[in-house]
Amino acid sequence: MFNDKQLLEQAKSGMLRAVLMKEKHPSPEPAGEPFCTRSQMISYVDIDGVEIARVHQYLRPDGTVGGSGKPDPKRLLYGGKIYLAQ
Repeated sequence: MFNDKQLLEQAKSGMLRAVLMKEKHPSPEPAGEPFCTRSQMISYVDIDGVEIARVHQYLRPDGTVGGSGKPDPKRLLYGGKIYLAQ
């Protein structure tokens, strides 16, 4: 659903605003990410301030996204319903 709505592309183009909700250093061993990688929770909101999606990502020191290379959706407003990742 996240990909179907092209939410990452909408955020990159400025149609949605990315709001950093939480950020911390991950535990390097379990995360398997380089030192100083940041664990981030980001909310994507529309022009009215309505949260359309919430994602988790590992932001590496070089600016790339760790793991799969894409944010991991945790919450999504789709068709008037809120879906939560489990």
